[in-house]
Amino acid sequence: MIKNIALFIIFIAASSVSAQITPQQYIQKYSDVAVSEMKRTGIPASITMAQGILESGSGNSYLAKEANNHFGIKCHGSWEGETITHDDDQKNECFRKYPTVKASYDDHSDFIKNGSRYASLFELKSTDYKNWAKGLQRAGYATNKKYADKLIELIERYDLHKLDLGVAPVLAEKPEQINKPTGDKLVISSGVHPVLERNRVQYTIAKNGDTYEDLTTEFDKMRWELRKYNDVPEGIQPEAGQVIYLQPKRNKSERGNKIHEVKKGETMWFISQKYAVRLTKLYKRNKLEPGAEPEPGDKIYLRGRKH
Repeated sequence: MIKNIALFIIFIAASSVSAQITPQQYIQKYSDVAVSEMKRTGIPASITMAQGILESGSGNSYLAKEANNHFGIKCHGSWEGETITHDDDQKNECFRKYPTVKASYDDHSDFIKNGSRYASLFELKSTDYKNWAKGLQRAGYATNKKYADKLIELIERYDLHKLDLGVAPVLAEKPEQINKPTGDKLVISSGVHPVLERNRVQYTIAKNGDTYEDLTTEFDKMRWELRKYNDVPEGIQPEAGQVIYLQPKRNKSERGNKIHEVKKGETMWFISQKYAVRLTKLYKRNKLEPGAEPEPGDKIYLRGRKH
């Protein structure tokens, strides 16, 4: 009986991973809503869809699942509906909670349509998605300096601009092409950032213009998690191609990776990221003071301890 229960739990856990909504599925599910909102308010459907994908992680975020909030809209003083708390820029911030996803889309449209700072956007054509995206950023919809670029990139990647013309985009379910490191497992192939696994730790690969704040939103993490998991202080942002761990690194490397011989320019942080081993554990295993750096040719123990 216990064995059967354990197998059931494993099945449920595996199902929860596979139940992740891809951007293509999200677009198929909600594009009609975005088009109807465009007809009602004049906001380009492409903009609404791109914001929904970005702000809700294609419907996979905590706010989307628990509060039907697909656009990250906070309570503000005028909100009289239900609320939910979630860590964002600060702990336990107040966000709007909706009875349905449609209600979230309606409120998002009204939020922009009735906001005086967005008024100039409605002088643009509904097909001018690029200036709509740039205008939203200038008006302060998001603090990320790359916000407009990210919206435009999503619109063009998934042909969302066709929605502004009343044409459905062609959404082929193709895994995103990435340079998968040899030996690493591909966990989720679709999405803005595919998820891989190294040393039983899930990670993604940063793209040009990514910030830890954006990735925190996309993967629905607490605001401190990604920086802690990757041993990165405030003020530093990832570079394109950099591994970003989505879970805590392990205390030791996988079997077969016992020692790393240091090459020129390699740091302890680099080695920590390469093998998904906690930086603090690397220092302890090798009897090094935190902050010390190895010399080329040094051997760094990834399992066991230096004698």
